[in-house]
Amino acid sequence: MSSGIGYSRVCDVQTPRELIVVVGAGVVGVSIALELQRRGKPVLVVDRKGVATEASCGNAGAFAFTDIIPLATPGIMRKAPKWLLDPTGPLSVPPAYALNIAPWMLRFWRASWPDRYTKSVTAQTQLMTVSRAALERQIEHSGGATLIRRDGQLQLYEGAREFAASQAGLELRRGHGIAFDTLSGADEIAEIQPGLDKRFTHAVFTPTWMSTIDPLLWVEHLARAFIARGGQIAKADVRALQAAEDSVLLDTSGGAVTAGQVVIAAGAWSHHVTRALGDRVPLETERGYNTTLPAGAFDLRTQLTFGGHGFVVTKLGEDVRVGGAVELGGLKLRPNFKRADVLLKKAKRFLPGLRTENGTQWMGFRPSMPDSLSVIGASSKSKRVLYAFGHGHLGLTQSAGTAELIADLATDGRPALSLDPFSPGRF
Repeated sequence: MSSGIGYSRVCDVQTPRELIVVVGAGVVGVSIALELQRRGKPVLVVDRKGVATEASCGNAGAFAFTDIIPLATPGIMRKAPKWLLDPTGPLSVPPAYALNIAPWMLRFWRASWPDRYTKSVTAQTQLMTVSRAALERQIEHSGGATLIRRDGQLQLYEGAREFAASQAGLELRRGHGIAFDTLSGADEIAEIQPGLDKRFTHAVFTPTWMSTIDPLLWVEHLARAFIARGGQIAKADVRALQAAEDSVLLDTSGGAVTAGQVVIAAGAWSHHVTRALGDRVPLETERGYNTTLPAGAFDLRTQLTFGGHGFVVTKLGEDVRVGGAVELGGLKLRPNFKRADVLLKKAKRFLPGLRTENGTQWMGFRPSMPDSLSVIGASSKSKRVLYAFGHGHLGLTQSAGTAELIADLATDGRPALSLDPFSPGRF
């Protein structure tokens, strides 16, 4: 079915002096374009493949505003040797990529120290607060309420020991004002989600959890709203950037474009573009896997999170998507779809009534920084070039908030929070 998105050609685009070019047509880039447009700026979006063709189409569709704890937690490096030995575990580093990622892992290790960890949690919480409010505004401005679900999320625990081990994280969330209910016993859990294996004796339910009915449809909806209001989206590779005092020149496969400002929001490929300016940002790639099962696979009432196994089960339209885990493997290694198979087999054990036939597998690239904080701010080479990438698995969640913060920077406004923790030069 056609998305109804009409693409422009770069060579046909009118380039007024105040034009802002957004590089990247995922959920972050399209959200930024729409917000800049709402503030009266002419905007062109450029993407090598088009709207939502990478991680923005294959994620779980969740606005995970409660996910404030970074991947780099204190003591996590003690688990590092296991990552190399279990290629299908919740977090792994393929042996073929171990040397490539070593510099990033050193920064990851430093980010796990208590002082950095505490600061990362505080900064992430602040961005989540901004992003939740910004999303509500985005839903209203774009007329997108019918694409949003508000049916909560269930975090599941296998036994009292696993639940007890989670208490520090739960207290951290509670201390930052995140509301949730604790459930005990299979019967109490079944009132929210029937059909779970009896091994899950404890759960945490977050009633305010939001999801989109389909992440691809959501981004396409935002893109159509942007185009309907005069915005343009072009398919082209950005090959080079050259910043001058009063403009930025982009060399693209569709022709040259001169802009007043440029925003780099190209997800896992963003650091290739930043290098064209001379900025080296320690961006790595979380390779996420999932399987989408057709309608009728399971009567899913809310999103299910199996934290001890690193995956979720979520409803997309009438389909069911099983996916997650983190594989730090870069952009070039071949997909290891055994990871998707393992998740699906676990989901079948945890949801005995799940029908696992006729599924569609997917692997996508999520842009990840060592401290799990995104990059939001100006290039060190030019204030006319702004960066908005590195959201990890929180791109959808933080897209509307990032859009408002970037729009503040682009229009000389005052951002709603300090952007120092998200500075491109913090490493």
